[in-house]
Amino acid sequence: MEMAHAKPALHNAMWPGLVGKGGPGAEPTIDLDTMLDLTAKARAGETKFDGVDLFLFDPHVSIDSTNDDLQRLADKIRAKSLMVGSLVAPVWGATGGGSAMGSADEQKAFLTQVRKACAIGRKLEDLGVRRYGVIRIDSAASPAEWAKDPAGNTRKIADTFRKAADIAESTGERLAAEGEICWGGMHSVKRNLELLEMVDRPKTVGFQADMAHTLLFTMGYNAPEDRILPEGFDWSDRSALDAGLKKMTDALRDWTFDFHVAQNDGTVKGSGSHDKTGRHCLPFDPNGKLDIVKHAGYWLRDAQGKPTGNFRHICWDGCMFPNAVMTQQKTWDDVLGVMVAVRDAHGWE
Repeated sequence: MEMAHAKPALHNAMWPGLVGKGGPGAEPTIDLDTMLDLTAKARAGETKFDGVDLFLFDPHVSIDSTNDDLQRLADKIRAKSLMVGSLVAPVWGATGGGSAMGSADEQKAFLTQVRKACAIGRKLEDLGVRRYGVIRIDSAASPAEWAKDPAGNTRKIADTFRKAADIAESTGERLAAEGEICWGGMHSVKRNLELLEMVDRPKTVGFQADMAHTLLFTMGYNAPEDRILPEGFDWSDRSALDAGLKKMTDALRDWTFDFHVAQNDGTVKGSGSHDKTGRHCLPFDPNGKLDIVKHAGYWLRDAQGKPTGNFRHICWDGCMFPNAVMTQQKTWDDVLGVMVAVRDAHGWE
Protein backbone atom coordinates (compact mmCIF):
# COMPACT_ATOMS: atom_id res chain seq x y z
CA MET A 1 0.00 0.00 0.00
CA GLU A 2 1.33 3.45 -0.92
CA MET A 3 2.06 5.76 1.99
CA ALA A 4 3.09 9.35 2.47
CA HIS A 5 6.83 9.97 2.52
CA ALA A 6 8.87 13.01 3.52
CA LYS A 7 11.49 12.72 0.79
CA PRO A 8 12.42 13.62 -1.88
CA ALA A 9 11.48 17.31 -1.90
CA LEU A 10 9.07 18.32 -4.68
CA HIS A 11 10.14 21.13 -7.01
CA ASN A 12 8.69 22.93 -10.01
CA ALA A 13 10.81 24.15 -12.94
CA MET A 14 10.69 27.86 -13.69
CA TRP A 15 12.16 27.72 -17.22
CA PRO A 16 8.87 26.69 -18.90
CA GLY A 17 8.15 30.41 -18.62
CA LEU A 18 11.10 31.02 -20.97
CA VAL A 19 11.80 27.97 -23.15
CA GLY A 20 10.31 28.30 -26.61
CA LYS A 21 8.88 31.73 -25.76
CA GLY A 22 9.80 35.33 -26.52
CA GLY A 23 11.16 34.80 -30.02
CA PRO A 24 9.68 35.58 -33.44
CA GLY A 25 6.30 33.90 -33.81
CA ALA A 26 6.33 32.65 -30.21
CA GLU A 27 4.25 33.67 -27.22
CA PRO A 28 5.76 36.16 -24.77
CA THR A 29 7.79 34.91 -21.83
CA ILE A 30 6.17 34.46 -18.42
CA ASP A 31 8.03 36.40 -15.73
CA LEU A 32 9.63 34.71 -12.75
CA ASP A 33 7.33 36.40 -10.24
CA THR A 34 4.30 34.85 -11.93
CA MET A 35 5.90 31.40 -12.08
CA LEU A 36 6.88 31.61 -8.42
CA ASP A 37 3.42 32.76 -7.41
CA LEU A 38 1.68 29.94 -9.27
CA THR A 39 4.08 27.43 -7.72
CA ALA A 40 3.70 28.76 -4.18
CA LYS A 41 -0.11 28.73 -4.42
CA ALA A 42 -0.36 25.17 -5.76
CA ARG A 43 -1.95 22.61 -3.43
CA ALA A 44 -2.51 18.86 -3.44
CA GLY A 45 -4.53 18.37 -0.29
CA GLU A 46 -2.34 19.97 2.38
CA THR A 47 0.89 19.51 0.41
CA LYS A 48 2.75 22.39 -1.22
CA PHE A 49 5.76 22.51 -3.53
CA ASP A 50 9.01 22.60 -1.55
CA GLY A 51 11.02 24.57 -4.07
CA VAL A 52 11.92 25.57 -7.60
CA ASP A 53 14.66 24.86 -10.12
CA LEU A 54 15.95 27.87 -12.05
CA PHE A 55 17.28 28.79 -15.50
CA LEU A 56 20.11 31.29 -15.12
CA PHE A 57 19.12 33.50 -18.00
CA ASP A 58 17.33 36.80 -18.48
CA PRO A 59 14.65 37.82 -17.88
CA HIS A 60 14.41 35.34 -14.98
CA VAL A 61 17.87 35.22 -13.35
CA SER A 62 20.86 36.78 -15.06
CA ILE A 63 23.99 34.64 -15.24
CA ASP A 64 25.80 37.91 -14.42
CA SER A 65 23.72 38.59 -11.29
CA THR A 66 25.46 40.67 -8.63
CA ASN A 67 25.44 39.73 -4.97
CA ASP A 68 22.70 42.33 -4.45
CA ASP A 69 20.67 40.74 -7.26
CA LEU A 70 21.02 37.32 -5.66
CA GLN A 71 20.08 38.69 -2.25
CA ARG A 72 16.86 40.06 -3.76
CA LEU A 73 16.22 36.72 -5.48
CA ALA A 74 16.79 34.80 -2.25
CA ASP A 75 14.48 37.13 -0.34
CA LYS A 76 11.78 36.73 -3.01
CA ILE A 77 11.98 32.93 -2.97
CA ARG A 78 12.15 32.74 0.81
CA ALA A 79 9.05 34.94 1.06
CA LYS A 80 7.19 32.26 -0.90
CA SER A 81 8.40 29.56 1.54
CA LEU A 82 10.33 27.89 -1.28
CA MET A 83 13.89 26.62 -1.73
CA VAL A 84 16.17 26.55 -4.78
CA GLY A 85 17.42 23.24 -6.18
CA SER A 86 19.13 22.70 -9.52
CA LEU A 87 20.35 25.51 -11.78
CA VAL A 88 20.46 25.42 -15.56
CA ALA A 89 23.70 26.94 -16.87
CA PRO A 90 23.15 28.91 -20.13
CA VAL A 91 25.86 27.07 -22.04
CA TRP A 92 24.50 27.57 -25.57
CA GLY A 93 25.92 30.03 -28.07
CA ALA A 94 22.71 32.06 -28.18
CA THR A 95 22.83 32.53 -24.39
CA GLY A 96 26.49 33.49 -24.09
CA GLY A 97 28.07 30.03 -24.06
CA GLY A 98 29.40 27.90 -26.88
CA SER A 99 29.42 24.41 -28.29
CA ALA A 100 31.15 21.85 -26.06
CA MET A 101 32.64 20.36 -29.24
CA GLY A 102 33.43 23.69 -30.88
CA SER A 103 36.48 25.89 -31.15
CA ALA A 104 38.74 26.87 -28.26
CA ASP A 105 36.81 30.11 -27.94
CA GLU A 106 33.49 28.26 -27.85
CA GLN A 107 34.78 25.88 -25.21
CA LYS A 108 36.03 28.82 -23.17
CA ALA A 109 32.59 30.49 -23.36
CA PHE A 110 30.91 27.23 -22.31
CA LEU A 111 33.21 26.89 -19.30
CA THR A 112 32.74 30.54 -18.34
CA GLN A 113 28.99 29.96 -18.06
CA VAL A 114 29.58 26.85 -15.94
CA ARG A 115 31.90 28.82 -13.65
CA LYS A 116 29.34 31.59 -13.22
CA ALA A 117 26.53 29.09 -12.56
CA CYS A 118 28.58 27.31 -9.90
CA ALA A 119 29.32 30.63 -8.22
CA ILE A 120 25.62 31.50 -8.15
CA GLY A 121 24.85 28.09 -6.69
CA ARG A 122 27.34 28.68 -3.87
CA LYS A 123 26.00 32.16 -3.20
CA LEU A 124 22.42 30.92 -2.95
CA GLU A 125 23.62 28.36 -0.43
CA ASP A 126 25.32 31.11 1.57
CA LEU A 127 22.05 33.03 1.50
CA GLY A 128 20.23 30.04 2.97
CA VAL A 129 17.83 29.21 0.12
CA ARG A 130 19.68 26.28 -1.48
CA ARG A 131 20.82 23.05 0.17
CA TYR A 132 20.83 20.58 -2.71
CA GLY A 133 20.68 20.35 -6.49
CA VAL A 134 23.09 20.28 -9.42
CA ILE A 135 24.26 22.48 -12.27
CA ARG A 136 22.61 21.30 -15.48
CA ILE A 137 24.58 21.25 -18.74
CA ASP A 138 24.46 19.63 -22.18
CA SER A 139 26.66 19.53 -25.28
CA ALA A 140 25.19 22.76 -26.72
CA ALA A 141 25.51 21.20 -30.17
CA SER A 142 23.09 19.53 -32.58
CA PRO A 143 23.07 15.85 -33.55
CA ALA A 144 23.59 16.90 -37.18
CA GLU A 145 26.79 18.79 -36.33
CA TRP A 146 27.96 15.95 -34.08
CA ALA A 147 27.35 13.39 -36.85
CA LYS A 148 29.99 15.04 -39.06
CA ASP A 149 32.65 13.42 -36.84
CA PRO A 150 31.02 11.26 -34.14
CA ALA A 151 34.16 9.93 -32.52
CA GLY A 152 36.09 13.18 -32.67
CA ASN A 153 33.19 15.30 -31.47
CA THR A 154 32.44 12.98 -28.56
CA ARG A 155 36.09 13.30 -27.52
CA LYS A 156 35.79 17.10 -27.66
CA ILE A 157 32.60 17.11 -25.58
CA ALA A 158 34.22 14.81 -23.03
CA ASP A 159 37.24 17.12 -22.80
CA THR A 160 34.96 20.12 -22.19
CA PHE A 161 32.97 18.22 -19.58
CA ARG A 162 36.16 17.17 -17.76
CA LYS A 163 37.26 20.80 -17.59
CA ALA A 164 33.79 21.73 -16.38
CA ALA A 165 34.12 19.04 -13.71
CA ASP A 166 37.31 20.70 -12.44
CA ILE A 167 35.35 23.95 -12.03
CA ALA A 168 32.45 22.21 -10.30
CA GLU A 169 34.69 20.31 -7.89
CA SER A 170 36.45 23.52 -6.91
CA THR A 171 33.10 24.94 -5.76
CA GLY A 172 31.54 21.80 -4.30
CA GLU A 173 29.02 21.43 -7.13
CA ARG A 174 28.03 18.51 -9.34
CA LEU A 175 27.08 18.64 -13.02
CA ALA A 176 24.17 16.79 -14.60
CA ALA A 177 24.21 16.45 -18.38
CA GLU A 178 20.66 16.31 -19.72
CA GLY A 179 20.23 13.60 -22.30
CA GLU A 180 17.88 14.83 -24.99
CA ILE A 181 17.39 14.02 -28.66
CA CYS A 182 18.31 17.57 -29.68
CA TRP A 183 21.81 17.52 -28.10
CA GLY A 184 24.61 16.02 -30.17
CA GLY A 185 26.46 13.15 -28.52
CA MET A 186 23.66 12.93 -25.94
CA HIS A 187 20.79 11.91 -28.21
CA SER A 188 20.47 8.21 -27.33
CA VAL A 189 21.10 5.88 -24.43
CA LYS A 190 24.19 4.49 -26.13
CA ARG A 191 25.68 7.91 -26.84
CA ASN A 192 25.06 9.20 -23.31
CA LEU A 193 26.75 6.17 -21.78
CA GLU A 194 29.65 6.47 -24.21
CA LEU A 195 30.13 10.12 -23.28
CA LEU A 196 29.80 9.72 -19.52
CA GLU A 197 32.24 6.82 -19.50
CA MET A 198 34.71 8.85 -21.55
CA VAL A 199 34.42 11.81 -19.17
CA ASP A 200 35.08 9.34 -16.34
CA ARG A 201 34.17 11.66 -13.46
CA PRO A 202 31.26 9.66 -11.99
CA LYS A 203 31.16 11.57 -8.72
CA THR A 204 31.00 14.94 -10.44
CA VAL A 205 29.49 14.53 -13.92
CA GLY A 206 26.31 12.51 -14.18
CA PHE A 207 23.08 12.28 -16.12
CA GLN A 208 19.89 14.29 -15.84
CA ALA A 209 16.86 12.18 -16.69
CA ASP A 210 13.64 13.75 -17.94
CA MET A 211 10.83 11.21 -18.39
CA ALA A 212 9.52 12.93 -21.54
CA HIS A 213 12.90 13.23 -23.24
CA THR A 214 14.17 9.78 -22.36
CA LEU A 215 10.99 8.14 -23.73
CA LEU A 216 12.16 9.40 -27.14
CA PHE A 217 15.42 7.47 -26.68
CA THR A 218 13.47 4.21 -26.70
CA MET A 219 11.94 5.22 -30.04
CA GLY A 220 15.24 6.06 -31.71
CA TYR A 221 14.51 9.68 -32.69
CA ASN A 222 17.74 11.11 -34.20
CA ALA A 223 19.42 7.73 -33.54
CA PRO A 224 17.35 4.99 -35.23
CA GLU A 225 20.22 2.55 -34.88
CA ASP A 226 19.97 2.87 -31.08
CA ARG A 227 16.20 2.45 -30.70
CA ILE A 228 14.94 0.08 -28.02
CA LEU A 229 11.26 -0.23 -29.02
CA PRO A 230 10.62 -1.68 -32.49
CA GLU A 231 9.69 0.53 -35.41
CA GLY A 232 5.92 0.97 -35.62
CA PHE A 233 5.61 0.04 -31.95
CA ASP A 234 2.07 -0.70 -30.75
CA TRP A 235 1.54 1.54 -27.73
CA SER A 236 -1.18 -0.76 -26.44
CA ASP A 237 1.52 -3.35 -25.71
CA ARG A 238 2.21 -2.06 -22.21
CA SER A 239 4.42 -4.98 -21.18
CA ALA A 240 6.77 -4.27 -24.11
CA LEU A 241 6.83 -0.58 -23.19
CA ASP A 242 7.64 -1.44 -19.58
CA ALA A 243 10.45 -3.73 -20.71
CA GLY A 244 11.90 -1.05 -23.00
CA LEU A 245 11.81 1.60 -20.29
CA LYS A 246 13.34 -0.81 -17.79
CA LYS A 247 16.20 -1.59 -20.19
CA MET A 248 16.86 2.13 -20.60
CA THR A 249 16.66 3.02 -16.91
CA ASP A 250 18.80 0.05 -15.88
CA ALA A 251 21.53 1.43 -18.19
CA LEU A 252 21.34 5.05 -17.03
CA ARG A 253 20.08 4.94 -13.42
CA ASP A 254 23.45 4.66 -11.69
CA TRP A 255 24.68 7.72 -13.60
CA THR A 256 21.62 9.82 -12.80
CA PHE A 257 22.07 12.83 -10.50
CA ASP A 258 18.89 14.78 -11.28
CA PHE A 259 15.37 13.64 -12.18
CA HIS A 260 12.44 15.32 -13.93
CA VAL A 261 8.94 13.94 -13.68
CA ALA A 262 7.16 14.53 -17.01
CA GLN A 263 4.68 13.17 -19.55
CA ASN A 264 5.08 12.64 -23.30
CA ASP A 265 2.76 11.59 -26.10
CA GLY A 266 5.46 9.88 -28.17
CA THR A 267 5.98 12.86 -30.48
CA VAL A 268 8.39 15.77 -30.80
CA LYS A 269 7.79 19.50 -30.57
CA GLY A 270 9.71 22.70 -31.13
CA SER A 271 8.70 26.27 -30.34
CA GLY A 272 10.36 29.61 -30.90
CA SER A 273 14.13 29.09 -30.96
CA HIS A 274 14.01 25.63 -29.34
CA ASP A 275 14.81 22.64 -31.57
CA LYS A 276 12.39 19.75 -31.79
CA THR A 277 12.61 17.54 -28.74
CA GLY A 278 10.37 15.25 -26.70
CA ARG A 279 6.91 16.84 -26.42
CA HIS A 280 5.99 17.56 -22.83
CA CYS A 281 2.32 16.92 -22.05
CA LEU A 282 0.15 17.79 -19.10
CA PRO A 283 0.03 15.02 -16.50
CA PHE A 284 -3.49 13.87 -17.41
CA ASP A 285 -3.20 14.27 -21.19
CA PRO A 286 -5.17 11.35 -22.69
CA ASN A 287 -2.48 10.96 -25.36
CA GLY A 288 0.31 10.56 -22.80
CA LYS A 289 2.20 7.31 -23.26
CA LEU A 290 3.71 7.09 -19.80
CA ASP A 291 2.17 5.80 -16.59
CA ILE A 292 3.89 8.62 -14.72
CA VAL A 293 3.78 7.15 -11.22
CA LYS A 294 4.75 3.64 -12.30
CA HIS A 295 7.47 4.63 -14.72
CA ALA A 296 8.99 7.22 -12.38
CA GLY A 297 9.70 4.26 -10.13
CA TYR A 298 12.04 2.81 -12.75
CA TRP A 299 14.32 5.79 -12.03
CA LEU A 300 13.65 6.11 -8.28
CA ARG A 301 14.05 2.42 -7.42
CA ASP A 302 17.06 0.18 -8.00
CA ALA A 303 17.14 -3.04 -10.03
CA GLN A 304 15.86 -4.93 -6.98
CA GLY A 305 12.92 -2.55 -6.61
CA LYS A 306 14.15 -0.70 -3.53
CA PRO A 307 13.95 3.12 -3.35
CA THR A 308 17.44 4.45 -4.03
CA GLY A 309 17.26 7.65 -1.97
CA ASN A 310 19.64 9.14 -4.55
CA PHE A 311 17.78 12.42 -5.08
CA ARG A 312 17.33 15.17 -2.49
CA HIS A 313 14.60 16.56 -4.74
CA ILE A 314 12.70 15.75 -7.90
CA CYS A 315 11.32 18.35 -10.31
CA TRP A 316 8.38 18.64 -12.69
CA ASP A 317 9.34 19.81 -16.18
CA GLY A 318 6.72 20.79 -18.74
CA CYS A 319 7.98 23.09 -21.50
CA MET A 320 6.28 24.77 -24.44
CA PHE A 321 2.73 24.73 -23.10
CA PRO A 322 0.53 27.66 -24.19
CA ASN A 323 0.59 30.63 -21.83
CA ALA A 324 -3.15 30.25 -21.26
CA VAL A 325 -2.42 26.81 -19.77
CA MET A 326 0.69 27.93 -17.91
CA THR A 327 -1.12 30.71 -16.08
CA GLN A 328 -4.02 28.59 -14.82
CA GLN A 329 -3.63 27.66 -11.16
CA LYS A 330 -5.30 24.29 -11.81
CA THR A 331 -2.39 23.33 -14.08
CA TRP A 332 0.03 23.49 -11.17
CA ASP A 333 -2.40 21.91 -8.68
CA ASP A 334 -2.66 18.93 -11.05
CA VAL A 335 1.11 18.79 -11.50
CA LEU A 336 1.69 18.86 -7.76
CA GLY A 337 -0.87 16.09 -7.29
CA VAL A 338 1.10 13.83 -9.63
CA MET A 339 4.37 14.71 -7.90
CA VAL A 340 2.86 13.77 -4.54
CA ALA A 341 1.66 10.47 -6.01
CA VAL A 342 5.19 9.74 -7.28
CA ARG A 343 6.66 10.46 -3.84
CA ASP A 344 3.99 8.43 -2.04
CA ALA A 345 4.77 5.46 -4.31
CA HIS A 346 8.58 5.62 -4.38
CA GLY A 347 9.78 8.01 -1.67
CA TRP A 348 11.63 7.48 1.57
CA GLU A 349 12.18 8.91 5.00
